[in-house]
Amino acid sequence: MRSLKARLEELFEKLFAHYGAQNWWPADSPFEVMLGAVLTQNTAWTNVEKAIHNLKSLSELNPQALITMPRESLAQAIRPSGYYNLKAERVQNLCGLLLDNPALHRLDDPQLREQLLGVTGIGPETADDILLYAFHRPVFVIDAYTRRLLGRIGWVDGYVPYEALRQTIEQALVGEASYYNEFHALIVIHAKSVCCKQPRCNACHLSGLCNYAADSRP
Repeated sequence: MRSLKARLEELFEKLFAHYGAQNWWPADSPFEVMLGAVLTQNTAWTNVEKAIHNLKSLSELNPQALITMPRESLAQAIRPSGYYNLKAERVQNLCGLLLDNPALHRLDDPQLREQLLGVTGIGPETADDILLYAFHRPVFVIDAYTRRLLGRIGWVDGYVPYEALRQTIEQALVGEASYYNEFHALIVIHAKSVCCKQPRCNACHLSGLCNYAADSRP
């Protein structure tokens, strides 16, 4: 069997050839990326866009403005994202970290990740979204889309803990942040449009790689 590195590189090439550059993350500033990473927990991105639009109509989008905003006002503004009271608290927790640590960007990757994970409401996936898309650090985000695609292809057998899977991919596919950024974005668009919960295998250009597609053929 070919190495995981070779297989991942082929997957990237096929996705990129089909979809092209995705230019992620859709945001006007690194702070907006961080905000979106918190708000997108357990909701669709369209709902996050509505929440961010509401916030922009109320105030400047920066940590100082949001941490001083009354919690109730913040919660109502981000209501479209769901779990709005909980997320308002998480947003202000994140703002507190940023304001208390103006030199956060100077930390190395493990230290920065540890600081983010120390914020109540920020787990590994959200922390890695922020590391990759806001701080441009080379981390591979493991989300539901990544698990679904790699699981169906047959490269992930059963449940693999977040850290184990992230480290396996990063060790196999050492790359710059821009490469991980593009790869993750391509996985997301493919998992949303083709490799959905109810997969559209007949429309998939990856069927030659995929165990699930092979098993589904008559």
